[in-house]
Amino acid sequence: MKLWRSVIPLAICAVLAPTVGLAAERAIDKQVVIAATLDEAWAAWTTREGIVSFFAPEAVIEPRMGGAFQIHFDPTAPAGMKGADDMRFMALQPKKMLSFDWNAPPHLPDARAQRTFVIVRFEPLAARETRVSLHHTGWGDGGEWDQAHAYFERAWGNVLANLKKRFDSGPVDWTEWLAQLRKWREQADKKK
Repeated sequence: MKLWRSVIPLAICAVLAPTVGLAAERAIDKQVVIAATLDEAWAAWTTREGIVSFFAPEAVIEPRMGGAFQIHFDPTAPAGMKGADDMRFMALQPKKMLSFDWNAPPHLPDARAQRTFVIVRFEPLAARETRVSLHHTGWGDGGEWDQAHAYFERAWGNVLANLKKRFDSGPVDWTEWLAQLRKWREQADKKK
């Protein structure tokens, strides 16, 4: 009987040992319900016109595995500094899921040199209502990784809010954003 009393706790420890100390993967999870058909929601993420309507003023989109998913927040910046310059689609399940690699913004060069991963899922709720869920993972720890995570915790909420707004009141007009970028660039050039 004494043997069983000592064997049972050891057996429980052996079973649980692989999970002890393992933390959940750090991720960002966001979702939004938009007034769009499933086809419209899918096109918003898989066409240049769709991306420009809510995400950024310029994009190169090739919706196939390994195809370009380049989102240019600053189209006038030098190559490699426009935004998500060299990102690629990793998987596409038409009208269900897409994924792409992603990088940190240029002001975080150490984290930017790495890649994280984003999965976007689509769920039709009604004829003109679709839930779009976003899962962003692959984070490192500390330093610029923490800064990048905090940045995207805010940024993805804004992107999904713009997606909702795009279907509620129309596409984003990037004119003011582009004018502000030109102004910032002129100010930076004067300081040189």
